[in-house]
Amino acid sequence: MNAKLKGLSLFSNVGVAEAYFESIGIKIEVANEIDEKRAKFYSHLYPDVDMIVGDITDNNIREKIINRATEKKINFIIATPPCQGMSEAGLRKEFDNRNQLISYAIDVIKRIKPSFVLLENVPKQLTTKIMVNDEIMLIPDYIKYEFGNDYNFNVNTLVKAYEQGVPQLRERNIFLLVRKDLNYKWEFPKPTNTITLEEAIGDLPSLDPKLREGMELTLEKFPDFYKKKEEGEKISKWHYPPTHSWRQVNWMLHTPTGKSAIYNEKYFPQKEDGTRIKAHHNNYRRMKWDMPSRTITQNNGVISSLACVHPGRKLLNNELYSDPRVLTIYELLIVSGLPLDWNIPEWANERFIRQVIGEGIPAFMVKRIMEELLNQI
Repeated sequence: MNAKLKGLSLFSNVGVAEAYFESIGIKIEVANEIDEKRAKFYSHLYPDVDMIVGDITDNNIREKIINRATEKKINFIIATPPCQGMSEAGLRKEFDNRNQLISYAIDVIKRIKPSFVLLENVPKQLTTKIMVNDEIMLIPDYIKYEFGNDYNFNVNTLVKAYEQGVPQLRERNIFLLVRKDLNYKWEFPKPTNTITLEEAIGDLPSLDPKLREGMELTLEKFPDFYKKKEEGEKISKWHYPPTHSWRQVNWMLHTPTGKSAIYNEKYFPQKEDGTRIKAHHNNYRRMKWDMPSRTITQNNGVISSLACVHPGRKLLNNELYSDPRVLTIYELLIVSGLPLDWNIPEWANERFIRQVIGEGIPAFMVKRIMEELLNQI
């Protein structure tokens, strides 16, 4: 397929957002990522992209990015500056230096002047302030101040993944910019029907967790562990049992679908001396079958994290619930809108894979947004 757009990817991470680009006619020519490990993952996925590893705040690196992108005649930029300084899942400071990274992306965009730009971040970006020339500005005001003369913007910037064919309650703030000399209107696609977890992962084989204490205890508590593991791996090598401690697993065994273990009368999260662990109401929580997944965070491999435990099903003849575990990598691919054959490098360990999926914008949502533009070109 001939590429309709030739792109530059800034703050690329491992390229989650770009998973479908090649299939829809977008060729990323140049990418930039500061972290060597993430850049290596990106280059494994996209070996033909010119990956520049380095800090965009370094003038030499930035010049290199601009020169390469100019040589390649790119006409599209996708930029996803780090959101830890504004994310709900992180501790926010009023002026977090990481939030200033947007200014370096803006510098690159202004100097290259591409036809189209996609700028993505968390919803909190709308109320986040940064310092610009000793003046305090909201990030959206800053973006419009810098680009208002040269680019048209989308009317609504908040988009929900579950309205774009992704079974996840993730919301993002995305600016879609079209250069004013071009006759295109770029808005989000019309919402689709919501996909529930039942529809998305409900037919996958149930899995028992592997216990951190060892296989002897695992098989004592879960005699069908290997049988279920084998069934799971028939689906995908990525649908294998996550590893957890027996204490946490036991709490979740007694936790109904959609509920948090912190409200259990007996099997609640507790310290070694039996005192209750104080936790947020979404910690130690199972997801719900009749809803999309909660937002997948970077810490999605830990039972105590935010609403990341499999919904489970009530077991016959007792008060226990199946699948006292987090989602498998395969289930994460589904709820993050990634291709099921996503080419994960063999060297990447589970924790890192989970982290980069949690950091990424749902790929299928980006695909739909880009197709709204591509259908006009």
